[in-house]
Amino acid sequence: MGNPQTAPIGERRVGRTIGAVLGWVLALMAMLAPPAVAQLPTQNDPRVGLATGQQEPDAGVAKLGMALAAHLNKPAGFVSVFPGNIGTQIAVANSDLAFQGDHAFVGNFNGFNIYNISNPAAPTHRTSVVCPGGQGDLSVYGNLLFMSVEENRAKIDCTLTPAADATTRFRGVRIFDISNLDSPRQVGGVQTCRGSHTHTLVTDEDDPENVYIYVQGTAGVRPAAELADCDGLSSGPPTGDNPSRWRIEVIKVPVDSPQDAEIVNEPRLFRNPETGAVDGLQNAPQTPNHPSGIGWSPTPITDACHDITVYPEMEIAAGACEGNGLLIDISDPADPQRIDAVADPLYAYWHGATFSNDGKTVVFTDEWGGGTSARCRTNDDLKWGGNSIYDIVDGKLVFRSYYKIPPVQTTAENCVSHIPSLVPVPGRDIFVQAWYQGGASLVDFSDSAHPVEIGFYDRGPIHTSLVLGGLWSTYWYNGETYGSEIFRGFDVWRLTPTAQMSQNEINAAREVQVDRLNVQHQDEITWEPSFAVVRSYVDQLVRGEDIDAKTLRQVNRFVDRAERFSQGHQTDAARSQLREIAGQLEGDEFDALRDALLDLADSLP
Repeated sequence: MGNPQTAPIGERRVGRTIGAVLGWVLALMAMLAPPAVAQLPTQNDPRVGLATGQQEPDAGVAKLGMALAAHLNKPAGFVSVFPGNIGTQIAVANSDLAFQGDHAFVGNFNGFNIYNISNPAAPTHRTSVVCPGGQGDLSVYGNLLFMSVEENRAKIDCTLTPAADATTRFRGVRIFDISNLDSPRQVGGVQTCRGSHTHTLVTDEDDPENVYIYVQGTAGVRPAAELADCDGLSSGPPTGDNPSRWRIEVIKVPVDSPQDAEIVNEPRLFRNPETGAVDGLQNAPQTPNHPSGIGWSPTPITDACHDITVYPEMEIAAGACEGNGLLIDISDPADPQRIDAVADPLYAYWHGATFSNDGKTVVFTDEWGGGTSARCRTNDDLKWGGNSIYDIVDGKLVFRSYYKIPPVQTTAENCVSHIPSLVPVPGRDIFVQAWYQGGASLVDFSDSAHPVEIGFYDRGPIHTSLVLGGLWSTYWYNGETYGSEIFRGFDVWRLTPTAQMSQNEINAAREVQVDRLNVQHQDEITWEPSFAVVRSYVDQLVRGEDIDAKTLRQVNRFVDRAERFSQGHQTDAARSQLREIAGQLEGDEFDALRDALLDLADSLP
């Protein structure tokens, strides 16, 4: 197991000090080999002791490598009741993010909001759509927006009165036409037996006329009287020919006629291949209580997936499926097949998954406490409620390490891991991740056995008692990091250079531009040749002490000269400089830099 490492001390605005004292160490289970050593959170961190406040500047802030560029409070109709209770708070909670073009789409349990982000430093609210039903997780594709709905209050027509009944209720995936961003229209929807807690948009380059939606339903099962072919059984072992649990649904959506969307498959990803039992994975926790000594919450029983992240170019997916983590073959998007499954006696709830860009590593998350509880307390081991990192070796998931944010958080802050998003720095595997009221964490997991935190942004607690809030999502999109804050609203951060992240690396990441981003649909990140990319590799050699001073001076001299020549339209001279210095670099440590130099030389017009 790798020990999470902390970054250098960052900036903070100090509020009241939390006088919590590190407690006794909880012994972990004997089934772990070698015996696990408790790793407790630290008090020695600028994120400890921040002032309480609903918004900045009242709320204290600690930051390293992340600067808040903009913030917008939630618009009317979506504002949280304060302090309220969990029911009133969650009814208007912000949820997941999606992006397309110059717009961000922010899901909410009460509908969704659209923001113009053409100027990330000054985003503007464009449109609100009130359509209650939770969670409101979104994905976008061209003129279509898909929205997850699971609550019993949700209705087909998006109203709340009169209350939903068996004939008017909607639980599943809504489909909106967003060709007019000022007036989205619901044009279709597919009902499912357990609703849609989350969903995953899947594309197939061989089938451009359709997209597929994997539906992850985790709520109670509807009765057949409400939706045909549902069995109404939310507990107990499987019965009947087609039990409504232990499956996902695959919806096929014709892009030009979304009203014709329909379920085309109900894959049994948990099936035991030897016995055929549909409940073939983890059917009970591995111990009576969570290793913390309290009861399991949630309970890690695999009868659904919470989230599936797909990587279509690699034809693989990773499923976070309550009691198990899955590796999945999606070569046929309509018929995904399990390749491998793993379990962890420390995990309360396999919640989300993210691939490294090369598709060789998966980061799984554990949402211990369900996202509504304080799970970054003094005695909460750093192996509980965080991430586990696996390498994919010969089609098998091989455990490498755990990662959790290192500071103690208060009991007034819901805190646990949520979905990471890749930050496209060439030559490195980096993600930014939301931790609810634990803030955002920037992590380098290039060495999958030793993830290292290299940046963060954290606000103090919203209130002196626990209020549902914090960051649901922090996703990198076209040069900035955007956040969906459950209680506070919409955030934009700009990365700033530190000892662990150079300005050249930030510049190279900002050069990566995409048409859309649905984080559970990963596309391969590629970098166009540039001087920023070249200098990123130089900076990484310096940081790793893999280049001597003389060679560094020589590289910088030739690269600087090449850039001046290219700006002066002396491209032949610029190419010559780049190729000459590439030819002088010997040794495996210079492979990436050599390739970047030669690619840049070849790309100059």
